[in-house]
Amino acid sequence: MKTYNTAVVGATGAVGQEMIKILEERNFPIKEIKLLASARSARKRL
Repeated sequence: MKTYNTAVVGATGAVGQEMIKILEERNFPIKEIKLLASARSARKRL
């Protein structure tokens, strides 16, 4: 199965959190994931 390098922009926001949840629920074949957010969200746990 092919895997994908994936990024979620705005990962700490409501839409970003929902996108992460959907990727998990659907078992999207992720090779590597980058979670991107603003500097204001630095060190925030997801």
